[in-house]
Amino acid sequence: MDTNLSTTLDFKPLSVSATKARDPKAVGTDFENMVISQLLKPMFEGLTTDGMFGGGEGEEAFRSVYLDALAGQVVKSGGVGISAQVQKQLLALQEAHS
Repeated sequence: MDTNLSTTLDFKPLSVSATKARDPKAVGTDFENMVISQLLKPMFEGLTTDGMFGGGEGEEAFRSVYLDALAGQVVKSGGVGISAQVQKQLLALQEAHS
């Protein structure tokens, strides 16, 4: 039995050329979405899910999905400006390597 997980799952790490092919706008948007999601996380950590309308363990399990959706809406409605800065830096890096 092969115990090497990367061989078993046919895992191939991203090469530099694969990361260069991504659109800077998409990378910037994804990064801003992740940052906002992480900023919202502490706001929901102390909440209890008890009571008549509490979701219990299911609510806790899907809290990260909810936070990602909230962050996505913030980014869609203009975000906080992180995306534009990331795009600018990626474009500058791409131009420097061209």
